[in-house]
Amino acid sequence: MRITGISTHVVGTPWRNLTYVQVHTDEGITGVGETRMLGHTDALLGYLEEAEANHVLGSDPFAVEDLVRRMKYGDYGRAGEIVMSGIAVVEMACWDIKGKALGVPVWQLLGGKVTDRVKAYANGWYTTERTPEAYHAAAHGVMERGYRALKIDPFGTGHFELDHRQTLYAVSLVEAVRDAIGPDAELMLEMHGRFSPATAVRLAGELAPFRPAWLEEPVPPENLKALEKVAAKVDVPVATGERIHDRIEFRELFDSQAVDIVQPDVGHIGGIWETRKLAATAETHYMLVAPHNVGGPVLTAASLQVGFTSPNFKVLEHFNDFADAEIRKVVKGAPQVDPEDGCFPLTDAPGLGVELDVDAAAEFPQQQARFDLWAEGWEKRQPKAAGR
Repeated sequence: MRITGISTHVVGTPWRNLTYVQVHTDEGITGVGETRMLGHTDALLGYLEEAEANHVLGSDPFAVEDLVRRMKYGDYGRAGEIVMSGIAVVEMACWDIKGKALGVPVWQLLGGKVTDRVKAYANGWYTTERTPEAYHAAAHGVMERGYRALKIDPFGTGHFELDHRQTLYAVSLVEAVRDAIGPDAELMLEMHGRFSPATAVRLAGELAPFRPAWLEEPVPPENLKALEKVAAKVDVPVATGERIHDRIEFRELFDSQAVDIVQPDVGHIGGIWETRKLAATAETHYMLVAPHNVGGPVLTAASLQVGFTSPNFKVLEHFNDFADAEIRKVVKGAPQVDPEDGCFPLTDAPGLGVELDVDAAAEFPQQQARFDLWAEGWEKRQPKAAGR
């Protein structure tokens, strides 16, 4: 079997573009991959056009390791977000092809399952007025849909510091959410790399009574020493990793022991097998894995393959019941959270278990999508500069 070409399909919303890639073969089997780019979609499409000619055409889709190696190192450049995202969409499509050809799900090819349920946590649910009352109602709605966990960034446009008034308001939002979800549900606290170490530590103390499940990206991701400073002074588990795009670059993070939960994005770190390798290394450091997952149904399906096969997998982020829920129709067989226990159930469908509906995808053309975490009202995910 050989790859005969790739086709790209961009599904657009005002705040994010989702790039779907189909990999076609000479035996008529087509695989699909997905990633979400912020502000770099055209750059990704340009890279994929070159990579198709230089590396992908004529390749054996079963030889995933070899194809990834050639795409990553064959251009004699240091791979970053764009290249690793391009690798990811092709790589997960190859796993999809392999599973379909053999008639087995991808998780079976990765060593088999260690669980048949992967817990989900909700994100994108607080696209409402930024008040305790509105957040309470929205969080209660999440629980009514069966989720047992959710995440929130309550800090507005905070940057490095957060004054006393803003701190009190952030605390009021978290208090409202905890009241809505009850004592047993997990509440993940997102900081989006906003703060200085001192501010992050102070805020962690202020919010400790609401028992956050983790403190995510408390400081900007470029300075590991700053993260170590936070980790040494807080009692909350620390999570980070979504903006690290190469598995090798996690090495210093592991050595530092400054993090308890690593959060690779399957769509940015080279795909399913690269993420599974990273999970294995995390296990040797007694760390959990909770992938960043702001994409659509294909990326969710790909992330679940890692979840079903990794003993140290904690939970998977899920947007698609809330922000842009209508895009679910672009994929047949989209993973669904079971309302009985808030988990994704195991599926035996071959490959990734999903199929891209090209006609449905065409109903959501690419947009000049923007997501500015420093702009007022960012949490509503309705940028004023939308449209193309």
